[in-house]
Amino acid sequence: MKNYAKISYFVFLAVIVFFLACNQSKSSKDNETILKGSVSIFVDETLNPIIEDQVAVFESRYDAKIKLISKSESETVNSLFNEKAAIAILARNLTTEELKIFDQRKIIPKVTIFATDAIALISNKNNKDTIIALKDVIDYMQGKSVPSIKGLVFDNPNSSTVRYINSLAGLKAIPEKGVFSFKTNDEVIKYVSENDGMIGIVGVNWLSQPMPAMQKYVDNVNTLSVKGLNTDNSFSPSQNNIAEGKYPLARDLYIINCQGYSGLGMGFASFVAGDIGQRVILKSGLLPVRIPGRNITIRNKIENDKK
Repeated sequence: MKNYAKISYFVFLAVIVFFLACNQSKSSKDNETILKGSVSIFVDETLNPIIEDQVAVFESRYDAKIKLISKSESETVNSLFNEKAAIAILARNLTTEELKIFDQRKIIPKVTIFATDAIALISNKNNKDTIIALKDVIDYMQGKSVPSIKGLVFDNPNSSTVRYINSLAGLKAIPEKGVFSFKTNDEVIKYVSENDGMIGIVGVNWLSQPMPAMQKYVDNVNTLSVKGLNTDNSFSPSQNNIAEGKYPLARDLYIINCQGYSGLGMGFASFVAGDIGQRVILKSGLLPVRIPGRNITIRNKIENDKK
């Protein structure tokens, strides 16, 4: 009888805990709208500066709190699968195989393209050559001798920049010889600024929007113009060259919302893709998916105030 009473007591406790958890989850969801509440968003760390700017403007306008969780690309994608109602910001869309996983879970991710970014190649200011051929980078990645490259420096072995360059070179992993990786884009910039002959590979928004402490290192690197695989011309990662499709290392940016309901993920994605969010993109040096409009007042009569 004693054991039965104990079992009944623990079952009762379990039911209460389950009820409270469900109630808390429901309450949290009910309190969240597209413009109110709190949410966590996973972001590819190479895109962190521009997303921090977007969050700051969004929070200043609405009663919302967004927690950014910065990770490598592969970790960010894994978070989409491992977390319920996850939102992620990536430099690529989901693959067919990844979409199948969500399909099996009866989840339809809402995907919003909001900008075009660029992967920038940087060198030390002492390097007088400000042009680099993409073929040389690929050859070096494939283990071939390239006199103009002493070494390539990436931010993280699991980052989107590594995945992008590996794909161009037909590789599944970065080579062990002559290729170095740190943890962040800031570390890459700092290392290249202090070491001649090294070529750093970073997201361009880390150069256009550096933290104050990083400005001196950014000032000591050159952003190289890149010669594409099928042209003799070289182009810098400027907004104009990205818009005209001339810069060979451009990539679209995506917000992938797996919340499954009308929450802050939907509101934030609409904001970033809307007029104000696109102005933030334009100001950052990246290319917005749509150029914000400008209001121009035309006067038929010009009055001369001077008398």
